[in-house]
Amino acid sequence: MLIGYARVSKSDGSAGKNAKRPGLDSCLKALREGDSLVVWKLDRLGRSLQHLVNTVQSLTDKNIGLKVLTGKGANIDTTTSTGKLMFGFFAALAEFERDLIIERTKAGLESARAIGRKGCRRYSLTKSQITNQTRSSSDG
Repeated sequence: MLIGYARVSKSDGSAGKNAKRPGLDSCLKALREGDSLVVWKLDRLGRSLQHLVNTVQSLTDKNIGLKVLTGKGANIDTTTSTGKLMFGFFAALAEFERDLIIERTKAGLESARAIGRKGCRRYSLTKSQITNQTRSSSDG
């Protein structure tokens, strides 16, 4: 059975990558083994490349296909060998991107430590403001 999912962005552009998607959750729950999820574009399905890869992997584990109708990734159909190969490239890129981010973060932290920075947030109050606030509190 083909089950379609469509998501429309909010007019103010604030759909957000962390926004809850009850429609997607309901759609994913409705899918059964042998079904295929049909989406208009890949960016309608995933909040990020990693989220997209995880979602499709979950579908694949349940023997559920994915068909993309248009946009970048058009004609991906994970029920075919070619579609699985194409999506495999996406998955590999997502893993590569995640490893690069981790590597850059570690390098940045090491660089900061080398020049004496501890990586904590700067104080919003000066020492004199803290001292004055403490004195005001004890006077009251």
